Amino acid sequence: MLTHANISSAHITPPTDIRTKPSANPKDTTMTRTTMTGTTMTRTTMTRTGFLLSRVLLRFDHSSDAEDLVGELSAAAISPDGSLWVGADELLSVERLSPVGHNIFGEHTTFALKNYLDLFNDEDEIDIEGMAYDSGYLWVTGSHSSKRKKPKGKTTSEDLERLARVAFDDNRYLLGRIPEHGGALLASYQDTQGDQLTAASLQKTERGNVLIDALREDRHLGPFIDFPIPSKDNGFDIEGMAVKEGRVFLGFRGPVLRGYAVIVEIEPELSDTGVLTLKDIGDDAPYRKHFVKLDGFGVRELCFHGDDLLILAGPTLDHDGAQRLFRLHDALDLDENSVADDDNDGLEYLFDLPFVSGADKAEGLEIYPVLDDPNAVLILHDAPHPDRRRGQYELFADVYRLP
Repeated sequence: MLTHANISSAHITPPTDIRTKPSANPKDTTMTRTTMTGTTMTRTTMTRTGFLLSRVLLRFDHSSDAEDLVGELSAAAISPDGSLWVGADELLSVERLSPVGHNIFGEHTTFALKNYLDLFNDEDEIDIEGMAYDSGYLWVTGSHSSKRKKPKGKTTSEDLERLARVAFDDNRYLLGRIPEHGGALLASYQDTQGDQLTAASLQKTERGNVLIDALREDRHLGPFIDFPIPSKDNGFDIEGMAVKEGRVFLGFRGPVLRGYAVIVEIEPELSDTGVLTLKDIGDDAPYRKHFVKLDGFGVRELCFHGDDLLILAGPTLDHDGAQRLFRLHDALDLDENSVADDDNDGLEYLFDLPFVSGADKAEGLEIYPVLDDPNAVLILHDAPHPDRRRGQYELFADVYRLP
């Protein structure tokens, strides 16, 4: 095995050789600009900030794990009973928060994933980076990435050694589903239609799982697995998940290829008790690839809004930068590999999130109707700004209106 308050903004001075014109949509405050550099013409869209509808308070239990959890939320999903499910980078569990008041979630309950899914071991972090609810199942995925050690600033020789070291955590190769009913996770249960729902995860292999084995042969993604290039180095790194009608869309923080982020679509199916395999769904492969031009950013989270796929985008490398929301229209109509550049291909820029230096890294994304507005999205943050926290075990999440 492979072993919001105090928001700051920056003023950007445009290039000297620039021509601007108003958007054709009078309600759109953006402007389209054309920049000439030698013989190259680049068209971009100036940004707008999303409209904040409300905030939601998350209350976690008073425990050492919960204190860490509050600072590193990385995924979210909401089940039909209204439960908010969240995951974090370094834990081996998922957490349920129940609605306990207007825009307040509490009654924190922890569900250890080893009770439902066959983990590789009981020590390695899963690095949960995606969650979704679909048809009675809570889906969860690890990042499937390797990681580079950080310098600690003790001695130069030790720091150089750490920077050269790439590590693997086997549990990061987890991708599975668990039956959810009434705010509880179950190993198995029979629904009202008489269907048996069973917890299962992707089949393990010597190299990770069947998805990794398939993508190793891919001409675009294979080199990033074989090298391997770590996460946050534009390496192979899953950081988003959306599921609908059994179709699983996985968003990649990296690699970003010539400015195009990657979304891989799969259709897992039960092959044995507790084991999922992959259907062949296109080009004699068990996956489809959808390349999306997100202004050079990678995917940080996904979720469905009807048949459209919402894409939260952010920097691929380990630095501050814009965080931007896009919509891929009619994503469920995609039945082959695809490339989306702009509105003509169904890819629409929605808005930017406020920029906060060194904090508020948006990672969790879920539809959350509020104030009689069904078109709203809940966004959770890793490394939340201190103003977002209320004590050690509570923090605020944001709800934005969707255009």
